[in-house]
Amino acid sequence: MPSLSEVEAASRERGLGSGASELHGALCGWLAGGGEGGPDWPARVLADEGLAAVGAGDVLDRLRASTAAQLEDRDFGFELLLPDADAPLVERSGALFDWCRGFVGAFGLAAGASPPLSEEGAEALADLVRLSAATPEDDGDQEDEEALVEIEEYVRVAVLLLHGDCAMGPRHRGRLN
Repeated sequence: MPSLSEVEAASRERGLGSGASELHGALCGWLAGGGEGGPDWPARVLADEGLAAVGAGDVLDRLRASTAAQLEDRDFGFELLLPDADAPLVERSGALFDWCRGFVGAFGLAAGASPPLSEEGAEALADLVRLSAATPEDDGDQEDEEALVEIEEYVRVAVLLLHGDCAMGPRHRGRLN
């Protein structure tokens, strides 16, 4: 997986208007919702047909490939692209909320108005929508640090659940029929 700074630079160079965490969230939302991960993924994920496709081996192509592989990993190796644990709490929580904003928007584009969600998936999506509307606070203590770690883990598992409902489930049902 490319680093946060590599993705941030690639996003800036292309004028995407999304930070690295939000862009990764959008890519994850698109893939979890059943969207195709081709070289034109930035145009699809960001709903901007004017965006150029990514070239093979480009930072954004590596991001797509590693993210798709992580979502399919049977050992649940999926990770969110967020600032390191040594970054300030306000920066990390803001990036998580941006990540969720990107996810929710692109998930809706890929999955449509009535995605095939389990009851747990519907609850998880509602939670991600609430997180996408949150704003970070300037201060925090150890309790807030611990809460953020728990929320990040919840988001990670929620994404895997939604990916199972909308991308993997339909694929497996198609193979059985």
